[in-house]
Amino acid sequence: MVMEKKKKQMLLLLVVLILLVAVYAGIQAWGIHQDKRAKEKEEAETVYVTDMEEVRTINYNIGEGTMTFEKQDGTWSYVKDPDFPLAQNYPQQMADTFGKLKADRELKDGDGFADYGLDNPAYQVQIADADGNKTTVYFGDAVGDDYYVTVDDTEKVYTVSSEVIQDLQYSLSDMAQLDKYPGISSGNLKKETITQNGGITTYDSDNDDDAENIATVAGGLGAVSLSSAADYSVDDGDLPGYGLDESTRITVEATYTKDDKEKVLTLYIGNEDGNGNRYVMMNDSKIVYLISTEICNNILNVK
Repeated sequence: MVMEKKKKQMLLLLVVLILLVAVYAGIQAWGIHQDKRAKEKEEAETVYVTDMEEVRTINYNIGEGTMTFEKQDGTWSYVKDPDFPLAQNYPQQMADTFGKLKADRELKDGDGFADYGLDNPAYQVQIADADGNKTTVYFGDAVGDDYYVTVDDTEKVYTVSSEVIQDLQYSLSDMAQLDKYPGISSGNLKKETITQNGGITTYDSDNDDDAENIATVAGGLGAVSLSSAADYSVDDGDLPGYGLDESTRITVEATYTKDDKEKVLTLYIGNEDGNGNRYVMMNDSKIVYLISTEICNNILNVK
């Protein structure tokens, strides 16, 4: 009798649990449905200044000269210098922002363009798709955290967040994709070979007599920071001016380990720039970097 009563209690608890789970699932489903409806409503009420499916060209001038980027075969390039090492995230962010530019509001029965600074726009951004269809956004006066804008010859006036301008405020050097430099220290540097003026100098970590030399050159190699460049896409004809042509440059080959595998870093060291730096290139890169003469002296073990 007691056992039967316990079974009934267990069955009742199970039924209650199932009901609670069903209610919880229902609440979750309802909440998801409400969120979806809210998003759909928000999207339906959103006004877009532009609506271009895929932006292939971006052209703008915000007071620092005209900048033009073009996308071909999935890759963005700087039109004035296609060899410039352009970090892809910058133009893609611009394309995403201006291809479907969201308005905070559209002004109805507004004043004339002059009242919004749109008779003489402060900035303008032009985008184009693969077929050459163009759309131009004109920016007028700032109003709070927004700008007045109009598009093409629609004569409509909108306000958009001033944040959209931030995507355009990077200099070309800010948008450079610099080379990745490996982590090198006395703990993983195996050997360094320096070729200079027809002579070769080698420092080997397996040679006990080179312990001090290895520590010095490893300290130099480990202190390199590829953050400042003198030329982002150097032409072969310009290499002599930097002292980086084959007949003049110093070649440094550093053998180091990473993940238990041996790798080789090649650095080319050229002339001094007159400001405490030397011109340096690495591997097959076309970028000429500026590295302090002090660091270069350590790499070369110059006392």
